[in-house]
Amino acid sequence: MRIVDLSAPIRDDPPEVPEFQRTRVEFSDNAAGAAQVEQLFGVPPRLLRDGEGWAVERLTVGTHNATHLDAPLHYNSTIQGSRAQAIDELPLDWFFGPGVVVDFTAKEDGDAVTAAQMEQALAAAGHTLGERDIVLVRTGRDEFYGQPYYIARGPGVTAEATRWLYERGVRVMGIDAWGWDRPLHMQAAEAVERDEPGIFWEAHQVGLPYSQIERLVNLGELPPTGFTVACFPLRIEGASAAPARVVAILD
Repeated sequence: MRIVDLSAPIRDDPPEVPEFQRTRVEFSDNAAGAAQVEQLFGVPPRLLRDGEGWAVERLTVGTHNATHLDAPLHYNSTIQGSRAQAIDELPLDWFFGPGVVVDFTAKEDGDAVTAAQMEQALAAAGHTLGERDIVLVRTGRDEFYGQPYYIARGPGVTAEATRWLYERGVRVMGIDAWGWDRPLHMQAAEAVERDEPGIFWEAHQVGLPYSQIERLVNLGELPPTGFTVACFPLRIEGASAAPARVVAILD
């Protein structure tokens, strides 16, 4: 068995990263831990191995930072006439199942992935789509992860293609780009120019209770099919998303 890590690292971001995207990791080393032990319990460093206590970290991270899963609540407050589910309310069996990689690395930034193209890519992968399969869209834009213009890179999946997958039993779908939709600045310009709803964030707001994985990495290390995906999100009560350690398991 081989396990491929599909998750981007969680690390301390530089100050130039916009606040809503910035992750902070504050480190406290073993020497500081020894001081804490003495303060809390009266045990001096001489009674600890090598005079050291615990190392700990304080993490400040948005639920949509790094590799994460979105819940329906992220898209709208109500979906299909009911209150949209938060990330901790989704069935756990959604997040473990057969995976398939559909290759859209030939797409340009801003291109749209249609339902017909999704069907063709699945056929090219040699995969017959099954209920609760986890579909991973490979764009190759993970090479730009952590760079300033990563948010502007990649094609995006249309509402039509998202609905097509959902109607075939897919509840978790992911992409190795900043977002599932086309880059937001492109959608925004088009929506404002045409003064039309249903353009900006079209796949997110397709009106379906599904979960998407954003900011995957290493999809290029996987075969098109024949592997299992594990992508359990952190159990954050009432949240619209949660980071996850996403992996592919190959026999």
